[in-house]
Amino acid sequence: MEGVGPENLIGAPPIMPWPKFADWIGMGDEPRVVESWIQRGYLPTKKIGKRQMVNVALLVRQLLEEE
Repeated sequence: MEGVGPENLIGAPPIMPWPKFADWIGMGDEPRVVESWIQRGYLPTKKIGKRQMVNVALLVRQLLEEE
């Protein structure tokens, strides 16, 4: 997940749909890359109804713990 750090996620809601997350981190022109990160388990997610949401709050915590 190159280029994704806590600084990219400041002000993000705790969860968001993965296509919006792709836009948020500047990967909107390559949303399938973000989708593949989800499929490979690189991004924490939560399914709500039929929607796959990125758990941004958990991702930020994981990224901060790595630093």
